[in-house]
Amino acid sequence: MAEAVATTDPVVESAVRKAMWRLLPFLGLCYLLNYVDRVNVGFAALTMNRDLGLSAAAYGLGAGLFFVGYFFFEVPSNVILHRVGARLWIARIMITWGVVASATAFVQGEISFYVVRFLLGIAEAGFFPGIILYLTYWFPRARRAKVVALFFLAVPLSSVLGAPLSTLLIQNGGGLLGFDAGWRFMFFVEGIPAVLVGVLVLVLLPDRPTRARWLSAPEQQALERRIADEDAAQVPQETGIRAGLRDRRVVALSTVYFGVVFGLYVLAFFLPQVVSDLQEQFDITFSLVEIGLITAVPYAVASVAMVLNARHSDRTGERRLHIAVPAFLGAAGVAVALYLDSPYLVMAAMTVCAVGVYSAIPVIWQLPSAFLTGVGAAAGIALINSFGNLSGFAGPYLTGWLQDLTGSFRTGMFVVAAFMVLAGVIVLRLERAPAPAGHGPAERPDPARRG
Repeated sequence: MAEAVATTDPVVESAVRKAMWRLLPFLGLCYLLNYVDRVNVGFAALTMNRDLGLSAAAYGLGAGLFFVGYFFFEVPSNVILHRVGARLWIARIMITWGVVASATAFVQGEISFYVVRFLLGIAEAGFFPGIILYLTYWFPRARRAKVVALFFLAVPLSSVLGAPLSTLLIQNGGGLLGFDAGWRFMFFVEGIPAVLVGVLVLVLLPDRPTRARWLSAPEQQALERRIADEDAAQVPQETGIRAGLRDRRVVALSTVYFGVVFGLYVLAFFLPQVVSDLQEQFDITFSLVEIGLITAVPYAVASVAMVLNARHSDRTGERRLHIAVPAFLGAAGVAVALYLDSPYLVMAAMTVCAVGVYSAIPVIWQLPSAFLTGVGAAAGIALINSFGNLSGFAGPYLTGWLQDLTGSFRTGMFVVAAFMVLAGVIVLRLERAPAPAGHGPAERPDPARRG
């Protein structure tokens, strides 16, 4: 068992602080734009489905086809990023997805909607796992859950900020720039920032600590050495692509991530419609902007819970319970939400679901680095993310189909809960992972250290 590497070197601490301030806000902005362009279709659906004649199942299929393109190009994209560097490849990803996102404004029916969603998935492939891999180049293991949580804040914040913005653009964009519908204007406008920020990536994002001009030479060398020492202590031999893709633990984590992300995307694509349905159920009326504001509440609460859970996981070195407990909590919230007899209780239950989903995700991403490194880590992380994100295809399509079949979201929400419970059970069946560096003696070996 490898001995934990100390993390109290003041030079390393100085470099880490600088990296957090320099990298995380900018990367968070990039991911906020990414997530807005990925899920703003959920708000567009409030009027787009009627304009294009899309059924709930057709909409769910189109929303989910994004993840089919994403799945097939995820691993190659992340391997390319590992080889050519994050700066160049992330810039390429952002510019192409921004162009495709804006092009969604011009869809005319089911087929063009399906095509543009598929192309958007191809364009975005590799972005999120690329950033997860990139962060391992910069931050010691005992900091990573918190760092990923701070980066991942972009997702709930994209709903806190993006929900009111998207609905405002939809409500007021009809007739602007020649677009006949507000949802078209919204798609066009919200794709442009990704292109502009993608150009800035070429200027502002160094590939590794040794290329960061804002670190001193001792800080560059100390941070690179710390990361290399921790990787060598945890995984003595670099993992190859084939080993990374075939490892049974990658398969297990893909299933875990699938279950948790199933809840994430059903929330993203259908929560606005659930809120809208509260009007008929409880005889109340919301404007589009009010729907956006109400939808933002669960994500605001989830943002706080996510960071607190990640910090506690880093402080204690425990990972499994910090994933399983939120997964079970989220499952309970979504299972009961639509059976409650008050709009306030419904939203409270959906908030519990959001808390569970978002709290689990940053901690999940601490498990692959326990047994993967190098190009194998690039491939394995991408495979976990691509398989996990297939739930972004299955979730919206299955939920939409069940809504068409039953006339209610209730059955679909039970399916979401079942997948989240499955994720929690699988995590609990994994052996305990070694404590991250800086947490003293390691626990019982992770399955990464066996076979």
